Amino acid sequence: MSDEKDIQQLKREAAQKAKEAALKKLAEKQANQVNIPTDSTELAKQKAAAAAKAKAAALAKQKAQEAKANETIDDANLAKQKAAAAAKAKAAALAKQKAKETAEPADEAALAKQKAAAAAKAKAAALAKQKAKQAEGAGNETSDDFALAKQKAVAAAKAKAAALAKQKAKQAEGAGNESADDLALAKQKAVAAAKAKAAALAKQKAKSEGAPADDVAKQKAAAVAKAKAAAAAKAKASRENLSDDELAKEKAKAIAAAKAKAAAAAKAKKLTPEEQPQQEEPSPNEPILEKYVKVIEEHLGKEVLEESYINRLSKDNPTLVAKKESYFTIAKFLKEQEELAFDYVSELHGTDFETHMEMYVYLFSYVHRHTVVLKVKLDRDKPEIDSLEPLWKGADWPEREAFDLLGIHFTGHPNLTRIMMPDDWVGHPLRKDYEPYDVEV
Repeated sequence: MSDEKDIQQLKREAAQKAKEAALKKLAEKQANQVNIPTDSTELAKQKAAAAAKAKAAALAKQKAQEAKANETIDDANLAKQKAAAAAKAKAAALAKQKAKETAEPADEAALAKQKAAAAAKAKAAALAKQKAKQAEGAGNETSDDFALAKQKAVAAAKAKAAALAKQKAKQAEGAGNESADDLALAKQKAVAAAKAKAAALAKQKAKSEGAPADDVAKQKAAAVAKAKAAAAAKAKASRENLSDDELAKEKAKAIAAAKAKAAAAAKAKKLTPEEQPQQEEPSPNEPILEKYVKVIEEHLGKEVLEESYINRLSKDNPTLVAKKESYFTIAKFLKEQEELAFDYVSELHGTDFETHMEMYVYLFSYVHRHTVVLKVKLDRDKPEIDSLEPLWKGADWPEREAFDLLGIHFTGHPNLTRIMMPDDWVGHPLRKDYEPYDVEV
């Protein structure tokens, strides 16, 4: 803005000077009537040149400013390009480094796979050889069978170890940070799995050849215990960085402890009849049940009861199973007999057993503080029994509920109507064969 002002000023000054020179020249011409001297002409030329030079300088200065602005923009673009190139190079270097780190655990995983397969193969071969030696002493197995068992054990162990190593390698490829401890643990797991597989194969072979069940169980327990002990010892060694000698000692200790535990378990299984657990002790309510039965049989006869027992699943409640025709008679006797005096119905419900139905009545005596359960079996096609409402008013609603949900009819009930479902409801919802009349409900 300031430069443009200077240029305009210079232009005005140059124009003014040129005008003054022209006027002066005209005046001199008029006064002297002679030609303008050469000096005046040169002076005018110099002034015009100076004005043009000033104008050119101003224009050059303006161009320089515009060029400088363009150069700044170019510099910014160049800086951006350099930054992008640097970032791209850095990303490529990081990718290369990551690929290198990923490749190393994969090689370690492959090495662990080979080692695990070799160890499993050696262990399976040793186990098969030992099994063959034992069978040769008993005279029950041929060399071909043992060779086949050995091959199967080796193949199974190799497959197991290869699958585990492959899984570990895959995990290492995804994470790229697997350590030597993880690979050692994978090797231990593969060896333990191979041992278990070989033990299972040996057990199956022995069973197919008619080996005694006790021998098979012992062999299985010994193999499992040995495998567990070895795995535990190796795990401890990996945690505590034990030497080979210390590892051998720990392994021996673990195997000995496992054998002792297995022997104790086998001994416990072979208890003599005298050592077997004693039968269940009699219920403390047994005398009470005997008292009920005795009183009922003395007054009503032995034929009124179908059976009696202690219900272990219901707080050892004494239970009396009445015949259908004597149900009401026994209930009335339980209420009115002084030695019994059951004056309260605590619960009454029915159950559908599909082949028949049963009614349960839980009675309590506030006088003697004792309990009894009176049960009766009913025909499912026509479930009908005497109502206990005339004896205990508390039987009113429970009998109506059994009528509503199970369809049991109580003879002598004063108001045998539905209590939960509408009067026009079709069917009884607690029956096992119940199907809703309206499927949308």
